[in-house]
Amino acid sequence: MTDASDHAALTRNEDPASERPTLAEDLLLLLYQPSSNVIAGEGTLYYVLAGAVLADLAEGGHVRTRAGHTGAMTVEAETDKPPTDRLLRATWEYVADRPRGVQTVLAATGPTLREPLLERLIDRGDLRRTTRKTFGMFRTSVLEQGDADRRPRLLADVRAVLVDGAEPTPRLAALTALLYGSGTLPQFDRDIPWTSAVIARAEELQSGNWGAGVAAIAVTRTVTATIVNSVVVAAGLLPRG
Repeated sequence: MTDASDHAALTRNEDPASERPTLAEDLLLLLYQPSSNVIAGEGTLYYVLAGAVLADLAEGGHVRTRAGHTGAMTVEAETDKPPTDRLLRATWEYVADRPRGVQTVLAATGPTLREPLLERLIDRGDLRRTTRKTFGMFRTSVLEQGDADRRPRLLADVRAVLVDGAEPTPRLAALTALLYGSGTLPQFDRDIPWTSAVIARAEELQSGNWGAGVAAIAVTRTVTATIVNSVVVAAGLLPRG
């Protein structure tokens, strides 16, 4: 049986970064703000990252959601389809024991995700961690933009969906919806204008309206929309201007 403490151990002792970044890695990289070297939305970050992990599992067909006896949404593992990524597998194993409420999964698995995800981004060269002195005496760890150009490309992709109306892939739709659901999108105003049109487009994605080209993956779209909205409810998040 895997409980929340087992999940923490699995994520701390993870394998080196896999070849393909997870959705949670992409989201965390976008939330990093180069102008201030901080991560936006730290206060409720663990809900958002846990939601990204669940969305990744849904896209891969590793989990599904359904309404429980009380009407609350539960998440269940596809027991014959475990993910190969160690970090994703930790959450999959947590729900493989028994169906759990989506918000229960967010609260139980989210707090252990930030550091292993950051280490993956650092290993990839997307970010780097340096040490600085403050007040000439105290050493503090600081995140800085790495040499890779993946964050600008991700940001351009999200802008294309929200501003230019480009039809997203399922992965990009989930990433954009989670970014909006994190409540931090107004902080991207220099690159993505915080306008009524952008808000309307983001809300479409949050509700699962991804466009005609992804109609064939209705199950993934519905599951992801459920997860994103659960993140918003669990964290008490609304986009802030």
